[in-house]
Parts: sequence; structure tokens; C-alpha cells
Amino acid sequence: MSWIEALILGLLQGLTEFLPVSSSGHLELGKVVLDIEAKENLTFSILVHAATVLSIIVVFFKDLRELIAGFFKFQWNDETRYSLKIAVSMIPVAIVGIFFMSEVESVYTGNIVFVGTMLLITASLLLLTYVAKSRDKDVTWRDAFIIGLAQAFAVLPGISRSGATIATGLFLGVRKDLVTKFSFLMVLVPIIGATIFDAIRENHPTQVTIGFVPLTIGFVAAFLSGLFACRVMLSVVRKGKLIYFAIYCIFVAFLAIFLG
Repeated sequence: MSWIEALILGLLQGLTEFLPVSSSGHLELGKVVLDIEAKENLTFSILVHAATVLSIIVVFFKDLRELIAGFFKFQWNDETRYSLKIAVSMIPVAIVGIFFMSEVESVYTGNIVFVGTMLLITASLLLLTYVAKSRDKDVTWRDAFIIGLAQAFAVLPGISRSGATIATGLFLGVRKDLVTKFSFLMVLVPIIGATIFDAIRENHPTQVTIGFVPLTIGFVAAFLSGLFACRVMLSVVRKGKLIYFAIYCIFVAFLAIFLG
């Protein structure tokens, strides 16, 4: 992998992890277009996912600090309830990741027509948010689990995790800023878990052909673009401008289907 390929894939990961356009779908497209073998990318994927985790921590550092401090008071307070709701939201994706991930990966790897089809579903979800009734509602236990189901569905490349979870929260009547914050915080543990799992799974060092410079460039690109995208997404949802991302997803979907 050259440094320019690392830069492109790092930017794709950082921007699309938080914008509702599917990071996994764009990475699959990027690998096909750049002709990069997936086996050579495991170390790179681990690093760029770690970079996006770091960007979430930076943006929501104050919220995370308050949640952790409140949780370790070992009291039934707002922070403990919120932390446990995040834990509830992770149940569906944990089940998929532990028991069905190999089957899921076998379906889509290298199949950009499939990615394009899933992007059309993402676009439909984003368009449907315009008919969702706006309510001043917090995330309930039931909402947390349903939003978690949406996150589990988003393991398919082309289904945007942020798009699916935020759209689901809006359909449930959760206030825009609250569902966006919950969507970003709920992904921290799954990304960290998947990163650790990939690191353990990487037991063939001879397959890693990526040098230090491309890895560093990919990490920095993913981190900085992740910071940018996370802040943009917070503003976009608050203003109700998801239709622009729906249009973009439709364009990329047809491009993927055409290339496939």
C-alpha cells in the first residue's frame, strides 16, 4: 500500500464513520477501486478504527468523563442509567459479531453491487427521517435496544451505522441532539472490541506488507477527518439536513452498481 492509498482510505474511514454514508461500504469500494487485497489491510484497518475511536473520545471527552465518574460512584444515578442503556444497545451487535460475523463477511467481501444496494437502503432511511415526528424525548431502555438492533443491521457494508441508528432514534421520537450523542457513544465499545478481535486474529505477520509511513499517514488522516466529520454530523442532525447525505448515498450506490 502506497502513502497516497493510505491517505485516501484513512480519509474515507474518518469521514464516513460518522457521516451517514457507511464507512465499511466506502472502504469496500476503495479497496476495489485501488485494487488492494483485504489480507494486506488488517493492520491498517485496526489502526484507522483506533483513530476513529480516539476522535470520538476527543469530541465527547467531557461527556465520557462525567459518565465514567458517575458510574463509578456505584449509585443508581443518571450516569449509571445512561451507561447501562449504552450496554443494552450493544447486545444485538455483540451477538452478530460473536456468532455470525464470518457468514456476514462471506456475503459482501468484494461485492460492490451488494454495497450499492445497501447504500440505497441507507438513502431511504435518511429520506424517511423527514416524516418522523419531532418529540422532546430522551432515550428509553426500549429505545436503546431498538437502536442497537439498527446498529447490528449496519454491519452490512453500505448500511450506515450512524444513519441507521440516528434515523431509528428519530423514528422513535428521541430528540435530535440526544439521539446523535447516544449514536456516537454507543459505538465506542463495539469498535474497540472489533479492533481488539482483529488484532488477536492477526497472527500472520508475514502477510503485512504496509510500511510505517503509510500506516502513520492513514492513522492521522482517519483521526483528523473523524474529528471533522463528528462535529459536522452533530450540526447536520440538529439542523435536519440529512437529505443531502441521502442524495449522496444514491449517487454512490448507482456508481457502485455500475462498477460492479
